[in-house]
Amino acid sequence: MKTTVEIGDALFQRAKERCARDGLTMRQLMELGLRLALEPPRSTVAFRLGPFGFGGEGARTQDWATIREMAYEGRGGAVNGEGSAE
Repeated sequence: MKTTVEIGDALFQRAKERCARDGLTMRQLMELGLRLALEPPRSTVAFRLGPFGFGGEGARTQDWATIREMAYEGRGGAVNGEGSAE
């Protein structure tokens, strides 16, 4: 079917450049755009990270001061409250 479509100059120029770059005709580009616009919307379900974990009996420390001390131990930071963690 033939039809006339009015397109803004800047958009038309971009479309021509895209056609030249991708080896498409203007008709092919417009049909592609219409198909994409008329597709049913994709699922809007939010991504959910499934449960995960690590095997073993890792440390169960939940005190941030202790965790920080353990992280800086041997690296010039505070160990057991001595010195500074800078």
